[in-house]
Amino acid sequence: MTLTRDEHIFLIVVIINTILAVLYLLIGSLIVVPVRNRKREGETERLHDNRRTYFLRFLVMVLCPVIGPLFFLTVHILYLTIFRFQVELDDVVFSKERVRTQLHADEERERNVIPLEEAIAVNDQKSLRVAMLNVLKGEIKHSLSAISLALETKDSETSHYAAAILSHELSEFRMEAQKLYLGIREEKPDQTEYEDMMLSYTDDILKQKVFTELEQKRFVRMMAEAAESFYTKNAAGMAVQQYERIALRLLEIGDYENSEKWCLRLAQQYPDQLAAFTCKMKLYFIVRNQEAFFQTLDALKKSDVVIDNETLELIRIFS
Repeated sequence: MTLTRDEHIFLIVVIINTILAVLYLLIGSLIVVPVRNRKREGETERLHDNRRTYFLRFLVMVLCPVIGPLFFLTVHILYLTIFRFQVELDDVVFSKERVRTQLHADEERERNVIPLEEAIAVNDQKSLRVAMLNVLKGEIKHSLSAISLALETKDSETSHYAAAILSHELSEFRMEAQKLYLGIREEKPDQTEYEDMMLSYTDDILKQKVFTELEQKRFVRMMAEAAESFYTKNAAGMAVQQYERIALRLLEIGDYENSEKWCLRLAQQYPDQLAAFTCKMKLYFIVRNQEAFFQTLDALKKSDVVIDNETLELIRIFS
């Protein structure tokens, strides 16, 4: 079978195109890529063509004779002549300290905002949804107690939002609390970083009482183990708030014995702090130990500790 002149030309073009494509693949994969890999060792992360890139281009060049190689050649020339230049960033400032953003108050929105608890109480559907949206715009983990109240509302949309938010936030809390709890066991004997994080992180959620009674007790026990580990390793390193947190959470689940233990430890470590007195007063009031309550109250009145308004009101009531 004799080929025509056009068929000869087409065949020659295909052969030349295939040879060029093969050469491009071999040079790129066996020479260019290894050289670039050696040069970028120790440098910051930078994008380079790899062997897969050269193989894909090879396929395009074989399947699209002439057009494929011309396309890649044109793109490469444009890159070398136009787009390959250093961007001058000397005058660009990324420091947040030099930027001060002034946000104007949304007066119209603030005039129509009411607390979520009040919206639930009056069962105003519009106000309830607005209040829920405002809660979602803020720090959600500090508003879980209010969000849990919305589960009982008759508005299905609001209760659906509340259920979804609580489910997500509590799931994240469970995973993070377990991670911190396991981290305590893997620490060195002189390390207390995980205990410190565990006490503050779990207290932020547990004090809102959004878990079931059984699960609340389980997490408080984990918190108590973290506190005991912290106290054993470095009692002097525990802050007043950490003593008070664990004492109050144990008090809430009815573990009065261990709560008193932490109240006494707080009083021993920080005898001149208000929390050392109020912690014991709350405990003795709940267990109805009048003698110990009034002894602590008298000791507080005779001390030089600065008293806040809440404690001052308590003194006035029982004096």
